[in-house]
Amino acid sequence: MPHSVDIDSIRSHWRSRGFSCDIWTDPPGQTWEDYTHGVDELVMVLEGDVEFEIDRRILRPAVGEEIAIPAGVRHSVRNRGRSTSRWLYGYKTSAPA
Repeated sequence: MPHSVDIDSIRSHWRSRGFSCDIWTDPPGQTWEDYTHGVDELVMVLEGDVEFEIDRRILRPAVGEEIAIPAGVRHSVRNRGRSTSRWLYGYKTSAPA
């Protein structure tokens, strides 16, 4: 049985830590290259074969594995699979509750 993620639970946990939490969907082959943000970001794969390159380090997280991307760090995201990928992303919005 595939690993599943309780999105409501993750959203509540991220918000308690001062992060937003939304779902992103990418078609097969979609890439987002060389981004930076002025705030910390969290990401978590929900489904698909997603590759994150963070400061020239390649990560291919399992479903449900959280990755933190510090503010100002160059990163890319690539859907390496043959199906749609979905992942959570959140930006630091405030101090933890």
